Amino acid sequence: MSVMRETFQQTVTRALPDLAILWRCDRKGVSSGWCRSSDATQLLSLGEQVAKVGGRLSMITAYLAPQEGAAPGREVAYHFELDGDTFTLTILLPRSGATLPSLTPLFANADWNEREMMELYDLKVEGHPDPRPLFIDDSAGPQVFERLVPFSTFVSGASSQALWERVLATQPTKETL
Repeated sequence: MSVMRETFQQTVTRALPDLAILWRCDRKGVSSGWCRSSDATQLLSLGEQVAKVGGRLSMITAYLAPQEGAAPGREVAYHFELDGDTFTLTILLPRSGATLPSLTPLFANADWNEREMMELYDLKVEGHPDPRPLFIDDSAGPQVFERLVPFSTFVSGASSQALWERVLATQPTKETL
C-alpha cells in the first residue's frame, strides 16, 4: 500500500465517515479502490481529499446504467490516481435533471470532461468556470447526445457497419482496375 493511499484513506474516513471504500490488490501489487454514492455533494469533499494528498484526476466517465427495480439512472465515475493506485468514485444520479459540483477548481483537467457531460447529457455541473459547449453549436440545444443519437443505435455498430460499407463501395475492385 502506498503512503499516499494510506493518507488518503485516513483523510476520507475523517471527512466522509459514511463513505465505504473497497480496496483490492492484484497479484502484481496494483491497488484499486471503489466506492459508490448517491450523494453528489460528497464529490467535492472527496476531490478535496484527493488534492490534499497530492493525487490527481485521471478521467471522468458518464453513462446510463440500469438500476434495480427502477428505470435506468445515470452514473458518473470519477477516476483518480494516487501515486500508482487507482481510486474510482461512482456517483449515482437520476436520469434527468441531475446536478454535480465542478471539480475544475481542484483539477484543471476536469474542464473538458465536465463541459462534455453538460453538452451531451442532461447533467448540470454547478460552479464550472466555463460552461460553454465544446463542439456542438448552441442552436442544437442541450442534451444533444440523448435527444439525437439513441444509445442503442450508438452502441449497436449498425451505423459503423453502414459507414464501412459505403467506404468499401468506393474502393476499386479487381474488375475496375
